[in-house]
Amino acid sequence: MPAVERWQGQWATEEDTQAFARRLATTPAIAHATLTLQGDLGAGKTTLVRHLLRALGVRGRIKSPTYAVVEPHSAIDCAVMPEGEPLQIWHFDFYRFNDPREWEDAGFRELFASPGLKLVEWPERAGEFLPVVDLQIDIQPDDMTTPQAHTDPDQDTQRTVHATALTATGRLLLEALA
Repeated sequence: MPAVERWQGQWATEEDTQAFARRLATTPAIAHATLTLQGDLGAGKTTLVRHLLRALGVRGRIKSPTYAVVEPHSAIDCAVMPEGEPLQIWHFDFYRFNDPREWEDAGFRELFASPGLKLVEWPERAGEFLPVVDLQIDIQPDDMTTPQAHTDPDQDTQRTVHATALTATGRLLLEALA
């Protein structure tokens, strides 16, 4: 049977986004994966990250790394990790990058080489410096005609979602979605 390479679905509500995140959080492959999240401002990328982090067991405030560029997290009681071993997670947002070399200048090579989950918003702004990506998730609101659809990611606007596996780890993640 061929490995799953691509998944497509619809999120009609935020609960659909949460269910998607919970499915991803159930597979052990998530513990050492790099996921990119693509979509326009307000598409729901950070909302997906928040649901995924909660599903993995992250507690406390989860804020967007838009200004800090990276926010570290740790999931103490993560079901996909051995007991007592925390899952390290880094949430990146490269929206403010003006030049891909900023990725190199920021010293992210070490973070991407370390064990743990990396979640990357606006990956295209890191250019060729971004290491291998396991799963690419593209989120597109179906109705961007209302002003609040552009500014309120929690607005229940239907979204079309494409997840594409780029590695064997990505294919394992897609199997959780099938």
